[in-house]
Amino acid sequence: QVQLVESGGGLVQAGGSLRLSCTASGRTFREYHMGWFRQAPGKEREFVAAISWNGITTTYADSVKGRFTISKNNANNMVYLQMNSLKPEDTAVYYCAARGGYYSTQISDYAYWGQGTQVTVSS
Repeated sequence: QVQLVESGGGLVQAGGSLRLSCTASGRTFREYHMGWFRQAPGKEREFVAAISWNGITTTYADSVKGRFTISKNNANNMVYLQMNSLKPEDTAVYYCAARGGYYSTQISDYAYWGQGTQVTVSS
């Protein structure tokens, strides 16, 4: 099992940057694929980015491709989401999630979730 805690959210102006961090507990963290998801008010939770257990494979939603970068550090049990060129439509609660087994970008495939961190982008 793994516990996840996100941090790094906040208020930023459009065009700015933020880096979200996800701290994981559990000795088997390096075996997990990791994902970032987000949920805006009144909308369903959606996929943002995912990274394979070894960091070799990454996948991004079209809406963030070229602006966001996901990375994973198995040595210190951390996952990051670097967000650049932020837009007001990026405003949401961002969640870190983990799954074992096969690599996936589907929300329903992720078993472990953090509590979320708020990102607000002002215009």
